[in-house]
Amino acid sequence: MIKNLLQRGLPALALAALPLLTATPAAHATRAQPAGPAAFGIAGASGVRAPLPLFEAIDRIPVADEQREGYKRDLYKHWNRGLNATDGCDTRREVILAEAVEAPQVAAGCKMSGGSWLSPYDDVVVTDAAGLDVDHFVPLAEVHDSGGFAWDAARREAYANDQASPLTLIAVTAKSNRSKADKDPAQWLPPAGGYHCEYVAQWTATKLRWNLSADDAERHALLGVAEDCTNTTVVYEPAP
Repeated sequence: MIKNLLQRGLPALALAALPLLTATPAAHATRAQPAGPAAFGIAGASGVRAPLPLFEAIDRIPVADEQREGYKRDLYKHWNRGLNATDGCDTRREVILAEAVEAPQVAAGCKMSGGSWLSPYDDVVVTDAAGLDVDHFVPLAEVHDSGGFAWDAARREAYANDQASPLTLIAVTAKSNRSKADKDPAQWLPPAGGYHCEYVAQWTATKLRWNLSADDAERHALLGVAEDCTNTTVVYEPAP
């Protein structure tokens, strides 16, 4: 996780607003792990929440029935020009570049060749950027169901392109992303079992960051996974 934050090259102001988490037991191989239950933090970060045990963090998610009415994917404008409007890369490509284990070569128009990535959902190494999808960790339809239906266009676009947090967007294999689709943790968990604690922690942090609700089935699924994640803590920063 820390490696990914540094790779993204976010400005200091953005770094001060990152939601962070720790997850033990075994989390994704490329993500730094703490020696104990202490959360990753940024010294002096303004407004970053204190570490919460995963159970307590889940309890902070409001419980409400889902509301799908009016959802259209194109209501959530993506991808925009990204953090650097002059680099020729949109948000999707910037995320892919940031999460490379081995950096690809980048030509005009942000065309990539070479490089490698490790998809945490299925623990698969990818050596061609064309094999990656950038997933909205909480899918757009789920966001809409959980409170996004009341957002204005600017906030929907802000979520859909959120690089101020390393959790909202993630590069994974196209196969795993399409298997997940718009499912919540009651309906889908990553094939990589060792990633479940981190997955649930990141899901929880993202819901808290964007003040989204969970329905009863989703909440029970999150709590069920959390039973095996006793040392997992969540830190989040509310979205602007």
